[in-house]
Amino acid sequence: MVDISPSLAPPRARRPLGQAVARFRRHRMAMGGLVFLVAMGLIVVFAPFFLPYTYDGQDFNFIGSPGAMSAQHWLGTDELGRDALTRLVYGGRVSLGVGLLGAVISTVLGTAIGAVSGFYRGLVDIVLMRFTDVMLSIPTLPLVLLLSTFFRPSPVLLIGIVGGLIWMGTARLVRAQFLALREREYVEAARALGAGGARLMFRHILPNAVGPISVAATLAVGTSIMMESGLSFLGFGILPPVPTWGNLLNAASAWLGIAPWLAIPPGLCIFCTVLAVNFVGEGLRDALEPRL
Repeated sequence: MVDISPSLAPPRARRPLGQAVARFRRHRMAMGGLVFLVAMGLIVVFAPFFLPYTYDGQDFNFIGSPGAMSAQHWLGTDELGRDALTRLVYGGRVSLGVGLLGAVISTVLGTAIGAVSGFYRGLVDIVLMRFTDVMLSIPTLPLVLLLSTFFRPSPVLLIGIVGGLIWMGTARLVRAQFLALREREYVEAARALGAGGARLMFRHILPNAVGPISVAATLAVGTSIMMESGLSFLGFGILPPVPTWGNLLNAASAWLGIAPWLAIPPGLCIFCTVLAVNFVGEGLRDALEPRL
């Protein structure tokens, strides 16, 4: 009788999820981006509870021109005497919130349209894809200007605008995945057993398209943050006194010559956050769709 010791026993095969996690952890840039995003999220959520100022509180000793960095105001104050660090943190709440929720809306909307289009094909596919093409042809800035004419820009409105303008790429990606997966043997087997359209789409096909959808959703976060920041910088997004990274940059642009420290932090936050999101998206792509 041959005795096989535990050390010589064959290793258990990892599950696909465990393999994907292991590949993601080996991607140093993605892990660095994830750590940065988690740290940034914790800061913008919990730091306001410990900051000594409110985002619209004023120090009347610095009204008229920006105040320099000091022990009381680490990033100085703006021309209205408001603490720049506090406004940067609160601005991160709005910018990251708009980015995350806008990406969620765009991912859900794009996935639903792409899934229905790719699964049913025919006339449904033609109508939905032509609608997608029409949405792609609508310029963002004139639409935002039109909406700003009728509504005061707010976080809720901006989330809806962002989510409603960036779902088209996800829809095309999901459609391509469904067109390929709907012909697989396991889908045909489920159809032969009497599974309906909704069950085939959401129980059998959609779980196998989660990888590309996750990558698209991650990249949509960066796109949403850039769109919100750009619109707020141009004055068509969320308006002061509510701070966002975009309108903080807009306000600081008038004082670049004498107070560059007001513009550098929000600019760095936008740059580093979008870069980190892209690194995480690249890591997810490599982890969920390994190249053979």
